[in-house]
Amino acid sequence: MAKFQINYEALDQDENKKDGIPYEDFLEWIETVVFSFFAVILIFTFIVRQVNVDGTSMVPTLEDGDKLIVHHLFYTPQKGDIVIIDSAGLRKPIVKRVIATGGDTIDIDFDSGEVTVNGTVLQEEYINDLTRLDEGGQNYPVTVPSGYYFVMGDNRMNSKDSRSGDVGLIQDDEIMGKVIFRLWPASHFGKVE
Repeated sequence: MAKFQINYEALDQDENKKDGIPYEDFLEWIETVVFSFFAVILIFTFIVRQVNVDGTSMVPTLEDGDKLIVHHLFYTPQKGDIVIIDSAGLRKPIVKRVIATGGDTIDIDFDSGEVTVNGTVLQEEYINDLTRLDEGGQNYPVTVPSGYYFVMGDNRMNSKDSRSGDVGLIQDDEIMGKVIFRLWPASHFGKVE
Protein backbone atom coordinates (compact mmCIF):
# COMPACT_ATOMS: atom_id res chain seq x y z
CA MET A 1 0.00 0.00 0.00
CA ALA A 2 1.45 3.39 -1.08
CA LYS A 3 1.60 6.27 1.34
CA PHE A 4 0.70 9.76 0.24
CA GLN A 5 2.04 12.78 2.07
CA ILE A 6 0.59 16.23 1.68
CA ASN A 7 3.16 19.01 1.52
CA TYR A 8 1.40 21.79 3.42
CA GLU A 9 4.30 24.22 2.92
CA ALA A 10 3.93 23.99 -0.86
CA LEU A 11 0.18 24.58 -0.56
CA ASP A 12 0.77 27.74 1.53
CA GLN A 13 3.19 29.10 -1.09
CA ASP A 14 0.65 28.50 -3.86
CA GLU A 15 -2.03 30.40 -1.92
CA ASN A 16 0.37 33.38 -1.46
CA LYS A 17 0.87 33.88 -5.21
CA LYS A 18 -1.07 36.50 -7.13
CA ASP A 19 -0.86 36.55 -10.92
CA GLY A 20 2.37 34.60 -10.94
CA ILE A 21 4.20 37.00 -8.55
CA PRO A 22 4.95 35.58 -5.13
CA TYR A 23 3.08 37.54 -2.47
CA GLU A 24 6.24 38.21 -0.44
CA ASP A 25 8.03 39.59 -3.52
CA PHE A 26 5.04 41.84 -4.18
CA LEU A 27 5.17 43.21 -0.61
CA GLU A 28 8.93 43.82 -0.91
CA TRP A 29 8.38 45.70 -4.17
CA ILE A 30 5.68 47.90 -2.56
CA GLU A 31 7.97 48.54 0.44
CA THR A 32 10.81 49.61 -1.89
CA VAL A 33 8.57 52.01 -3.80
CA VAL A 34 7.20 53.59 -0.61
CA PHE A 35 10.69 53.92 0.91
CA SER A 36 12.05 55.49 -2.30
CA PHE A 37 9.15 57.95 -2.41
CA PHE A 38 9.80 59.13 1.15
CA ALA A 39 13.57 59.26 0.58
CA VAL A 40 13.05 61.58 -2.41
CA ILE A 41 10.67 63.76 -0.36
CA LEU A 42 13.24 64.05 2.46
CA ILE A 43 16.08 64.84 0.04
CA PHE A 44 14.08 67.58 -1.72
CA THR A 45 12.90 68.99 1.62
CA PHE A 46 16.15 69.09 3.57
CA ILE A 47 19.03 68.86 1.08
CA VAL A 48 18.11 70.18 -2.37
CA ARG A 49 15.28 72.02 -4.11
CA GLN A 50 14.20 72.38 -7.71
CA VAL A 51 13.56 75.93 -8.96
CA ASN A 52 12.80 77.57 -12.30
CA VAL A 53 14.49 80.68 -13.67
CA ASP A 54 11.97 83.44 -14.30
CA GLY A 55 13.44 86.26 -16.39
CA THR A 56 16.65 87.22 -18.15
CA SER A 57 18.71 88.82 -15.37
CA MET A 58 21.29 85.98 -15.40
CA VAL A 59 21.84 85.81 -19.19
CA PRO A 60 24.21 84.46 -20.55
CA THR A 61 24.80 82.07 -17.61
CA LEU A 62 21.15 81.10 -17.11
CA GLU A 63 18.15 81.56 -19.39
CA ASP A 64 14.46 82.17 -18.71
CA GLY A 65 12.81 78.78 -18.12
CA ASP A 66 15.93 76.90 -16.98
CA LYS A 67 15.17 74.27 -14.34
CA LEU A 68 17.78 74.19 -11.57
CA ILE A 69 18.74 72.11 -8.55
CA VAL A 70 19.63 74.19 -5.49
CA HIS A 71 21.64 72.93 -2.49
CA HIS A 72 20.79 74.55 0.86
CA LEU A 73 21.74 72.27 3.78
CA PHE A 74 24.62 73.75 5.85
CA TYR A 75 25.37 76.22 3.02
CA THR A 76 27.27 79.49 3.51
CA PRO A 77 27.33 81.77 0.44
CA GLN A 78 30.72 82.59 -1.09
CA LYS A 79 31.72 85.24 -3.64
CA GLY A 80 30.95 84.05 -7.15
CA ASP A 81 28.18 81.62 -6.10
CA ILE A 82 24.90 81.74 -7.97
CA VAL A 83 22.12 81.73 -5.39
CA ILE A 84 18.34 81.71 -5.13
CA ILE A 85 17.04 84.53 -2.95
CA ASP A 86 13.60 84.88 -1.39
CA SER A 87 13.50 88.61 -2.05
CA ALA A 88 11.46 90.48 0.55
CA GLY A 89 11.49 93.64 -1.62
CA LEU A 90 10.30 91.93 -4.81
CA ARG A 91 8.14 89.37 -2.95
CA LYS A 92 9.37 86.49 -5.08
CA PRO A 93 12.38 84.21 -5.50
CA ILE A 94 15.17 85.62 -7.68
CA VAL A 95 18.46 84.20 -8.94
CA LYS A 96 21.65 86.28 -8.65
CA ARG A 97 25.42 86.00 -8.24
CA VAL A 98 27.12 86.85 -4.91
CA ILE A 99 29.56 89.70 -5.56
CA ALA A 100 30.51 90.68 -2.01
CA THR A 101 30.01 89.23 1.47
CA GLY A 102 29.97 90.71 4.98
CA GLY A 103 32.98 92.97 5.60
CA ASP A 104 33.74 93.50 1.88
CA THR A 105 33.74 96.98 0.35
CA ILE A 106 32.26 97.21 -3.13
CA ASP A 107 32.60 100.10 -5.56
CA ILE A 108 31.20 100.44 -9.06
CA ASP A 109 32.50 102.86 -11.70
CA PHE A 110 29.42 103.24 -13.89
CA ASP A 111 31.40 105.14 -16.55
CA SER A 112 33.92 102.33 -17.14
CA GLY A 113 31.55 99.55 -16.02
CA GLU A 114 34.14 98.14 -13.58
CA VAL A 115 33.19 96.51 -10.29
CA THR A 116 35.76 96.66 -7.50
CA VAL A 117 35.72 94.56 -4.31
CA ASN A 118 38.23 95.45 -1.58
CA GLY A 119 40.23 97.52 -4.07
CA THR A 120 40.52 94.76 -6.70
CA VAL A 121 38.73 95.05 -10.04
CA LEU A 122 36.70 91.89 -10.67
CA GLN A 123 37.45 89.88 -13.81
CA GLU A 124 33.90 88.97 -14.79
CA GLU A 125 33.98 86.76 -17.88
CA TYR A 126 30.44 85.59 -17.08
CA ILE A 127 28.64 88.94 -17.53
CA ASN A 128 26.52 89.87 -20.54
CA ASP A 129 27.58 93.53 -20.55
CA LEU A 130 29.48 96.02 -18.41
CA THR A 131 27.96 97.40 -15.20
CA ARG A 132 26.85 100.82 -16.42
CA LEU A 133 23.35 100.94 -14.88
CA ASP A 134 23.05 102.69 -11.51
CA GLU A 135 19.64 101.97 -10.02
CA GLY A 136 20.18 104.49 -7.20
CA GLY A 137 19.81 102.02 -4.33
CA GLN A 138 23.33 102.50 -2.91
CA ASN A 139 25.92 105.22 -2.32
CA TYR A 140 29.27 103.79 -3.44
CA PRO A 141 31.60 102.61 -2.10
CA VAL A 142 29.49 100.34 0.13
CA THR A 143 30.82 98.20 2.98
CA VAL A 144 28.62 95.14 3.32
CA PRO A 145 27.60 94.51 6.95
CA SER A 146 28.16 91.11 8.55
CA GLY A 147 25.34 88.70 7.70
CA TYR A 148 24.53 90.49 4.43
CA TYR A 149 25.46 90.00 0.75
CA PHE A 150 25.73 92.22 -2.31
CA VAL A 151 24.34 90.37 -5.34
CA MET A 152 24.00 91.16 -9.04
CA GLY A 153 22.64 89.48 -12.13
CA ASP A 154 25.04 88.58 -14.94
CA ASN A 155 22.89 90.58 -17.37
CA ARG A 156 23.92 93.88 -15.74
CA MET A 157 21.76 96.16 -17.88
CA ASN A 158 18.62 94.13 -17.18
CA SER A 159 18.77 93.01 -13.56
CA LYS A 160 17.02 94.08 -10.36
CA ASP A 161 19.67 93.36 -7.74
CA SER A 162 21.56 94.97 -4.83
CA ARG A 163 22.03 98.14 -6.91
CA SER A 164 18.26 98.70 -6.61
CA GLY A 165 16.41 99.98 -3.57
CA ASP A 166 13.76 97.30 -4.25
CA VAL A 167 16.29 94.54 -3.53
CA GLY A 168 19.20 96.12 -1.65
CA LEU A 169 21.63 94.12 0.44
CA ILE A 170 20.53 90.54 1.00
CA GLN A 171 20.26 89.08 4.50
CA ASP A 172 21.49 85.58 5.35
CA ASP A 173 17.99 84.24 5.90
CA GLU A 174 16.81 85.39 2.46
CA ILE A 175 19.22 83.03 0.69
CA MET A 176 17.45 79.78 -0.17
CA GLY A 177 20.55 78.00 -1.48
CA LYS A 178 23.27 77.68 -4.09
CA VAL A 179 22.52 76.70 -7.69
CA ILE A 180 24.51 73.53 -8.39
CA PHE A 181 22.91 71.80 -11.37
CA ARG A 182 20.78 72.57 -14.44
CA LEU A 183 18.16 69.95 -15.35
CA TRP A 184 16.62 71.75 -18.31
CA PRO A 185 17.03 72.49 -21.14
CA ALA A 186 18.62 69.17 -22.02
CA SER A 187 21.18 70.91 -24.25
CA HIS A 188 22.63 72.63 -21.13
CA PHE A 189 22.14 69.72 -18.70
CA GLY A 190 24.90 69.63 -16.09
CA LYS A 191 26.75 71.47 -13.35
CA VAL A 192 26.35 75.25 -13.13
CA GLU A 193 29.62 77.13 -12.66
